[in-house]
Amino acid sequence: MNNLGSNEMGDIFSNSTLFENPKPVGLLEYIIELGSSSDGIIVDFFVGASTTAHAVMKKNAEDGGKRRFVMVQLPEQCATESEAFKAGYKTIAEVSKERIRRAGKQVKQNNPEVDTGFRVLKVDTSNMADIYYAPDAFDRTKLDLFVDNIKPDRTPEDLLFQVMLDWGVDLALPITKQSIQGKDVFFVDGNVLAACFDAHSGIDETFVKELAKRQPLRVVFRDAGFRDSAVKINVEQIFKLLSPTTEVKTI
Repeated sequence: MNNLGSNEMGDIFSNSTLFENPKPVGLLEYIIELGSSSDGIIVDFFVGASTTAHAVMKKNAEDGGKRRFVMVQLPEQCATESEAFKAGYKTIAEVSKERIRRAGKQVKQNNPEVDTGFRVLKVDTSNMADIYYAPDAFDRTKLDLFVDNIKPDRTPEDLLFQVMLDWGVDLALPITKQSIQGKDVFFVDGNVLAACFDAHSGIDETFVKELAKRQPLRVVFRDAGFRDSAVKINVEQIFKLLSPTTEVKTI
């Protein structure tokens, strides 16, 4: 019954009226059992209170499945008179994320082996700076503003996920960050992808050789990170020598 959904929200948030008409977890579990395999990907484009994610984690705990979920929610504003807004949640998306966190903790209490981790990604415009001018229209006194082709408000993580999308790399793979010669390098699932987005023109041939010894399947650098043009030109040759199967990319 649908009133069970409100009771479940009360168990999680200590407030059964935090979200109006949430679906009961049992109903979603039943649908998941009917319509997916034990290692399927469950997608919900109208997440609301993220009952679907809760159901996926609970179902995995019950039968040992390896299902994954993709939850999609617009940052719809919570009404100012709503219980969610009064509790500090400005958007439905915020309620959704907190539901997954709290439900995951509940599931892990009796099933510590269940993976309840998740990543939050937001749709945005390209990380690449827009080009508005033809070459003969540049103001030569402001050429320094156009040296970097990345928008100034973007983080290395933003660039990493853009590259993963471009290459078709699974966004759920584990990511670690290591320091090599004082520069941060992201490694996705070991050696599936290595990325260095250093923007201080500090990437030299010594660093490239050290990274090539790791023999990643793919490697990406930031164009503005190379010490000079010679280093940028030699990157592919260094990898052909030390790691010939590596696919090299520069953004």
